[in-house]
Amino acid sequence: MNDHQIIGQAIVFIENHLYETITARDAAEAVSYSYYHFHRYFSAVMGETIGSYIRSRRLTQAAWDLTHSDKKIIDIGLSLYFESAESFTRAFKDRYSMTPSEYRKHGIDVLIGNRQSARLPDETIVTHAGLTPEFVSMPAINIMGFRFNTTVSGNESIAMWEQFNRQIPASLLSNRRFGVYEAGETCSSDGFHIDSKTSAFVGVEIPDAYPVPDHMKKKKLCGGTYAKFTHKGTVDTLLRTYHYIWGVWFPKSGFELAARDDFECYTERFTGPEDENAEIDIYFPVHDRKRG
Repeated sequence: MNDHQIIGQAIVFIENHLYETITARDAAEAVSYSYYHFHRYFSAVMGETIGSYIRSRRLTQAAWDLTHSDKKIIDIGLSLYFESAESFTRAFKDRYSMTPSEYRKHGIDVLIGNRQSARLPDETIVTHAGLTPEFVSMPAINIMGFRFNTTVSGNESIAMWEQFNRQIPASLLSNRRFGVYEAGETCSSDGFHIDSKTSAFVGVEIPDAYPVPDHMKKKKLCGGTYAKFTHKGTVDTLLRTYHYIWGVWFPKSGFELAARDDFECYTERFTGPEDENAEIDIYFPVHDRKRG
């Protein structure tokens, strides 16, 4: 299955199950992808999360039902798995700037509020046109640091890095540091969105037998083959690099992602979050062979 078919099949699955209790995880399983990788891939290509897309389609379907059926408004909302008349009205008004009853009364065309097309902005692609990975085989790595919950809308990573950097033992100051997004373990099965709590980890590389203090945790990054990208620039432009990897490089690469964490690695080449010449290595786990 090629990449257009992966997204297309997921969308067909969603379309066929709008009136059922599907979740973002169900859509990922329908195309035989891990939820961890698929929700990030879907977001980069489609411009929104799977959970957001499902909610958006249900609202569009509700608008269609309001103008093309005689169903009661409450029945329309409940059939599309809104919890109550109030929650349906609130979500509908946020989307269409009017209540369901007002929408039905005026017979407004359902295309109002249609979602954006499934592509990234051209400037993102141009900016990162020369960003190509190096494929490396890495051994397992032990790191020590902090695990914490965060969300896309309220990212706690910067604060956690500041806290962690103040507590690194002097003997480890020159070691590599890692930032890991552990979404595979903690994403809610009822739909990932910008306020979903996910698990992340910031830490420093340690030897196998290093004594870990009680206030820190130990984590092992799995060994294997990785596509290694190098982001050059300030931290606030890092998201554009991820958009390129997920939305441009990965769909065209022919590679399958392996079921391991992807992570950022900070070496001596990272010279500060606001330095335009700073470099961050990004590792994406891949299988040794491309898709057939």
